[in-house]
Amino acid sequence: YVCSTWGNNHFKTFDGDVYQFPGVCEYNFVSDCREAYKEFSVHIQRALNSNGHPEIQYILMKIKDIMVYLKPNLIVVDGRIVKTPYYASGVLIESNEIYTKIYAKLGMSLMWNQQDALMVELDNKFNNHTCGLCGDYNGIQIYNEFINGDASYNSITYGNMQKISKPNAKCEDPDETQALPSCNDHRDECQRLLTSPAFADCRLRLNLEMYIQACMQDKCACNGQEDSFCLCSTISEYSRQCSHAGGRPGEWRTQNFC
Repeated sequence: YVCSTWGNNHFKTFDGDVYQFPGVCEYNFVSDCREAYKEFSVHIQRALNSNGHPEIQYILMKIKDIMVYLKPNLIVVDGRIVKTPYYASGVLIESNEIYTKIYAKLGMSLMWNQQDALMVELDNKFNNHTCGLCGDYNGIQIYNEFINGDASYNSITYGNMQKISKPNAKCEDPDETQALPSCNDHRDECQRLLTSPAFADCRLRLNLEMYIQACMQDKCACNGQEDSFCLCSTISEYSRQCSHAGGRPGEWRTQNFC
């Protein structure tokens, strides 16, 4: 099971909820939340890049007693810059131009494209034991994330609850009363892109509607700018998730598209 975040602040929990959360503080993306000893934690911080698009600035991971700090083209383990492939105490780190991948023997793997997209896969021994933006991994959508006991939360409230409090951090919580715009004007284009022949093998493996909605939100947020971030980030995510589900996406990128 995977949890991911990509593009214009989209998140997909282990249980399959998809939501948007535009926070720019440091957040608990996913952690082992059993009371006693936590086996791992993954924190992320986003910021807007020079084009005004959200990108992951850094990822901070703790695996048992090892601290791993990732930035684009930089990997620091326990305070030392390391070269990849790197292996120590049950943790393997690999990287190339595009992806940084981490495999931990305790049952997790992480893949980051060094920009906007992060995917974490967990062993099912962590069922019901996680917390953070990825949810509790109990196999039930909405429950304990957006509905807890008698309380129900919107995605912004839920996201704000995952903030790591740092005494000197200067970051504003996103406004919980903001409504998402309706982006129906972009439905046809998004549907066309995501049902292109290249993705024929993906149709039955993934929930297409979820990615159409995310693509529509991307197009809306970009106000008609045709830069690749607005179009490609959700299509790239669809392609990655399809491969991950055992599908074989065809070659969908072209010289002049993404």
